[in-house]
Amino acid sequence: MEPAELRADVPVAEEVAYLNTGAGSPSPRRVVRAAAECIEYQQTVAPAREGTYWAVYDAFGAAREAIADFLGVASGEIALTESTADGICRVAGALPFEAGDVVVRTDCEHPAGVLPWRRLGDTAGIEVRVVETDRGRLDLDALAEAVAGADLLCLSSLTWNYGTCLPVEDAVEIAHDAGARVLVDAVQSPGQVDVDLDAWGADFTVGAGHKWLLGPWGAGFLHVREGAEAMLEPRTAGYRGVTDADAPEYELAPGARRLEIGSTSPAPHAGLAAALSVIEDVGLGTIGDHVERLTDRLKTGLIEQEECALLSPHEYESGLVTFAVEDPEATVTRLKEAGVVIRSLPDPAAVRASVHVFNAESDVDALLDAL
Repeated sequence: MEPAELRADVPVAEEVAYLNTGAGSPSPRRVVRAAAECIEYQQTVAPAREGTYWAVYDAFGAAREAIADFLGVASGEIALTESTADGICRVAGALPFEAGDVVVRTDCEHPAGVLPWRRLGDTAGIEVRVVETDRGRLDLDALAEAVAGADLLCLSSLTWNYGTCLPVEDAVEIAHDAGARVLVDAVQSPGQVDVDLDAWGADFTVGAGHKWLLGPWGAGFLHVREGAEAMLEPRTAGYRGVTDADAPEYELAPGARRLEIGSTSPAPHAGLAAALSVIEDVGLGTIGDHVERLTDRLKTGLIEQEECALLSPHEYESGLVTFAVEDPEATVTRLKEAGVVIRSLPDPAAVRASVHVFNAESDVDALLDAL
């Protein structure tokens, strides 16, 4: 599938220059249809056939398989969640933290990778160490110093505020050498850059479908590396997270599924499975080439405008492009009125455009003209 063909199947692209995929993506029509058809089958057909619960189990199983195939891992290593934040919280709630334990994070983590540790600081007495970066550039010596004696490292694969790729593989090796576990927030990576979970070697990796994968809200996923489930001691259990919910003695399910809970709609994950198929039809190589070309065009235009200071790397790393303007909030509002959708950021105080494969040169030019 060519980018122009995908764009034609994204209704939002007909309405505005949508440059905010890093926050939430619009979905192609075929993805929305897949989610809607899942609901229709679940509510109107399954009750008279296999039963609603069996239909849900089948849908969840198909989604796990699709996610696992896309990421190149075993389906037993995938747990279905609602979002990235949900996945991080499930890991945070299942690790046996005690007072004095140490969690290390970077200063570029999304609130989803900040608040769970702050809460555990208040409730469990853990210590949180923050590694400062230079606009999303991580100093590995500083990281090694921070993870000494730590229990967990939480970092993003791709920073949400600068669009820089962090050296995940090196960071994981440093943390593991120090005896720390590693949780990677990968939500900005799948769908725009290649993700190699085996090479990363992280214990836990979380993501969601509603950004670069073009899927619906409510479809998250959590990868638990084989053997890492032994570190998890969930404080609660639901019927989807045990081997036999009706057994006199419960047993946690093997692998990642022990972190799943109970009833939830299968529709978002059915939509995500369709979205993964869309991404594969286009191809990550095509996506990368397209996004690089458009971000180069955008960055060149920004550099030519003195009132816009480019904060993201000049060289291509991702489709996230952050730049400083005099009044970020007012700029976002003014651009929305001009038919251009971007977002503001709290740190740095700036605005961010997200360029994906369904975008065209006309979207970039509309943003530059409006600025």
